[in-house]
Order: sequence, then structure tokens, then C-alpha cells
Amino acid sequence: MAGGTLYLIPVPLGDNATDEVLPAAVLERTRRLAHFVAEHAKSARAFLKAVGHPLPLQQIAIDELNEHTRDSQLAALLAPLRAGHDLGLVSEAGCPAVADPGANLVALAQREGIRVVPLVGPSSILLALMASGLSGQNFAFYGYLPAKEDERRKRLKELEAESRKAARTQIFIETPYRNRQMLETLLATCAEQTRLCIATDVTLPGERIAAHTIAEWRKKEAPEIDRRPTVFLLLG
Repeated sequence: MAGGTLYLIPVPLGDNATDEVLPAAVLERTRRLAHFVAEHAKSARAFLKAVGHPLPLQQIAIDELNEHTRDSQLAALLAPLRAGHDLGLVSEAGCPAVADPGANLVALAQREGIRVVPLVGPSSILLALMASGLSGQNFAFYGYLPAKEDERRKRLKELEAESRKAARTQIFIETPYRNRQMLETLLATCAEQTRLCIATDVTLPGERIAAHTIAEWRKKEAPEIDRRPTVFLLLG
């Protein structure tokens, strides 16, 4: 087993003060680390500054792992661990390795017998599920659905049918500037009795989480979700 430990460090979902959403133990652990892997080094430095990391930022080693990282490059990112140093993996927002490219690094660490420790922090997916009133016993997360209208409509019909058959909450997200299109497709596609939860700006000052049937949503004024991080949850 490698000498170092890989810590999975959540970050706030927006501009919250770090101590509003992260436990003191997570902040303290983060301040002890000098080696990090992040999706973007610039935002990682901003996070480390916000948590009051005691080292000068230029002395903190931050390697990047994002959609451009090849599988052949992953092994090099674990080098600090093999040298006996602890390593922190941070996401752009929320929990690393959940809907996040960090999952590939965690998988490699597990294969190499490296100790992996997840730390407590905000996940918009789980927080939205908690507040939705939909099934928390059986649920699935699908990430992004197709961007093209006809393909998105077809996929939503499939998810609704699966949800109804298995009593499963279906969870998905959308690029914020397409949130309105997603809602319009949901209201035009799904059955009246299907329940839909829309969770926007989770943990942020403008947070709004509401769950209604499709029939009820059709009667309401459309929620303000344009260009705002939003999680959609559906139960047929």
C-alpha cells in the first residue's frame, strides 16, 4: 500500500463562505495538505485561499485533472502518494468524483491499494433528493440528457417509464443556459401525474426547491432557473 492517503475534498457549490457548508474537520485537513489535484488550478487556489491555507499559494502543488486528461496521464498524478505524501482531490463544485472527472483517479488509486478517504461536504444531487420528497430508497443519477429536442424528449419518456415501473427517482442536470428548454420539454412530454422536483441554487442564498406534479407545474408561473445551477428529479 502506498504511503500517502488520497482525501476527497468537497468545495462549496457557489460563493458561500467555506465554513458555512464545510465542517471544521474538513477545513483543518485541507490546510494540512500541500499536494492537490483539481479540475482547474486557478479555482483550486481560490478555494485554498478561502479556507485559509497557511502555505503561500505558489508553494502548493496543484495538478490538473479534467476532460482533457488522458488515461495515460493519471498514474503521474498519484506520484505524491507513492512518495509518502497525502493528496487532496477537489472538484469545481460539490463532491469530487461524483459527476466529476476525478472518479477516474479514484479508481486508479483503489486499484493500487491507496487509502481513499471521502470527506463530508455538499452534494447538490443528494441535497436535492433529500428535499424533494421523492423516493430516496431507489434512485439513479443520469448526468446530462441529450441536447437535441427530439432526443431529449425520447430519453425523458424512457426515464419516466423506467421510473414508473421501478418506483425509482430519476435525477439529471442540464447546462444552465438550457434549463428553460429542459423544463419546457418536461412539461410537454411527461404525464400529468408524474412528480417533478426542481432544485435551483442549492445551498446558495437564492435556493429554491419545489416538487409538484406535471399538471400542477403547468398551472404555475415558470420558476427562475435560467443560467442557474439546477437539479431535476422525476418520479413517474
